[in-house]
Amino acid sequence: MKHSIQNDTLRVSVKETGAELCSIKSISSNQEFIWQANPDIWGSHAPNLFPVIGCLKDNGFVHEGKEFAMPKHGFIRNNSDIKLLEKADNRLSFVLKSNDNTRMVYPFEFEFKIHFILEANQLRVVHEITNTGDGEMLFNLGGHPAFNCQIQDDEAYSDYYLEFEEKETLNTWNLAEGGLIKCEGRQVLENEKQIDLHPEIFANDALIFKNLKSSAVSLKCKKADFELKVSFGDFPYMGLWAKPHAPYVCIEPWIGIADSANTNREFNNKELIQKLPSSESFSAEYSIEIKE
Repeated sequence: MKHSIQNDTLRVSVKETGAELCSIKSISSNQEFIWQANPDIWGSHAPNLFPVIGCLKDNGFVHEGKEFAMPKHGFIRNNSDIKLLEKADNRLSFVLKSNDNTRMVYPFEFEFKIHFILEANQLRVVHEITNTGDGEMLFNLGGHPAFNCQIQDDEAYSDYYLEFEEKETLNTWNLAEGGLIKCEGRQVLENEKQIDLHPEIFANDALIFKNLKSSAVSLKCKKADFELKVSFGDFPYMGLWAKPHAPYVCIEPWIGIADSANTNREFNNKELIQKLPSSESFSAEYSIEIKE
């Protein structure tokens, strides 16, 4: 089941399963901006990443002497226990509460809410996490939205580029076997703003950036007056990814990262792990703004 909201500019749809954003369409042009999850290429639209990002060493972690198995990107993705909490003219809210299924892989009591708020030509995606347990809660958080490239028939993937808000000097981080962070890799930008897309740009998997100066990046096309801007000020890390030769790009705001290859697997020591005291809440949002 999916739920939709719209205004005079955009129509937004979200799947109840996984609370996954699955469509942003222009009212005026009927153009779809979200990748439509072709299962022969990549069968997702915009998974929500919680309570981990990427892969864990040996597919799990250790907490207080106990080992827990955890799938890549956590358990929100494709989760059927998530329920619609609220639907209003410009807002969709979903909630997942800790239950027997989550406790098998994640030893914390929590309430995970995600809100999709439509304001003019912008969609805000707001995450709200509450620790409902007695002890400290540990988690990472991220988004994985995939955006169509080659929107018009006469466009090529290489007509598109990403433009950061600030000039950046950035190295990507190499991935070892099993999707673990290996070491700092090649330089991608040197006091520059622009990354040109091309069919082989993700041949070695994702581009992974830490501690950007920018709080926004825009997807643009050399052949059209078009801009899709993702603002991610609450997220210090970012991944860029697509299947090689696929006509989309994922812009992924992250609070956290996959395990390093040399990790001791202790969840408490995980990079950028958030530590939330009992009864307290945490909020982080990113937004998607579209100009045609």
